[in-house]
Amino acid sequence: MSLGTTKTNPGTQPEVVPNSDGAPTVAVIKTDPATVADDVGSAMRLAGYNLQLAPDVATLLKINISWQHYYPACSTSPWQLDGVIKTLKEDGFDDLIPTHNGTVVVDAREGEVNNKHDVVARRHGLESVHLEDLEWVPLPFSGDFLVLDQIYPDGIKIPKFLIDKNVIHLPTMKTHVFTTITGAMKNAFGGLLNFQRHWTHSVIHETLVDLLRIQKKIHPGIFAVTDGTFAGSGPGPRAMQWHEKNVLLAGADQVAVDAVAAKMMGFDPMSIDFIRIADEQGLGCGQISKINIVGEDISDMNWQFQSGNTLASKGQKMIYWGNLKPLENMLLRSKLTPLAFLASNIYHNEYWLRFKGKKRINEAMKTQWGRLFLEY
Repeated sequence: MSLGTTKTNPGTQPEVVPNSDGAPTVAVIKTDPATVADDVGSAMRLAGYNLQLAPDVATLLKINISWQHYYPACSTSPWQLDGVIKTLKEDGFDDLIPTHNGTVVVDAREGEVNNKHDVVARRHGLESVHLEDLEWVPLPFSGDFLVLDQIYPDGIKIPKFLIDKNVIHLPTMKTHVFTTITGAMKNAFGGLLNFQRHWTHSVIHETLVDLLRIQKKIHPGIFAVTDGTFAGSGPGPRAMQWHEKNVLLAGADQVAVDAVAAKMMGFDPMSIDFIRIADEQGLGCGQISKINIVGEDISDMNWQFQSGNTLASKGQKMIYWGNLKPLENMLLRSKLTPLAFLASNIYHNEYWLRFKGKKRINEAMKTQWGRLFLEY
């Protein structure tokens, strides 16, 4: 892998020296609760975010809420959001918009409270938006899509509000039952698609590539800051085992950021379909050897994470790719569909959270990051 060089002037943050080979830069830095807000800024600047985003353009802070309950590594952390806002304000970005989007199984309004995003937004004098409340318009261009135009033959609609704004994605480092890992690329799944996004699950990898293609058309600047303070292994994005990993990632190439995260978690990035396809389509770099990784040396890093399954995901996979595939439309695109959502909510909110999750949350609150969470 290519390790970039940095230059430091007294009293300033380190600044990346651009590589002549044009390799995308991903910053990986260690952090701790005492310095995390400043460390977020260091990671962003080390990855050259100011070269990607213009301060005179409104900037969306795309928050990830994978569960309305707080669970470590599941959703954007308050210190992650806090550090990004602090950095942007220091560097002259005035028009900042924390951005949420609910799903059929996750209440984003409840989630922004339980995950303390609302506290951070108020502290900085910002007002959040919920995309499900806004106008959704037909995609203002035609595209050479892999699957989206087939899934939505009546037309693809996106929130009008997103168009012509910068976006900074705020994912966490975690595994996922459908995509092995979830990160910067999948964070757009909870923004560009509406409540019918579950229609895409059977072709989720191709969908994420199509969404990246859309992002590159509608956003003048794209960046990601990935939180690995708590990281999640297991059947994510919810029923995971959390681990303290104390790292932050940042970069403009969404494919590269996810590839580096995947490598650190113990996966071959190019074996993950959405990373490989995006790389092949020229939408980003998924090959670790071609990424300029600055900060920490990750060459020997392997957390040995596993994605796994829950009872709920096993049933979903049978519908998307197994013996129940012929029943997919009836189960997920009919009047029976709410029963599937109910089953997921009962499993995660009534069973798993009550009998497994709460114990793990209580243990997390005893850690340095848990104590920081309680301080917000």
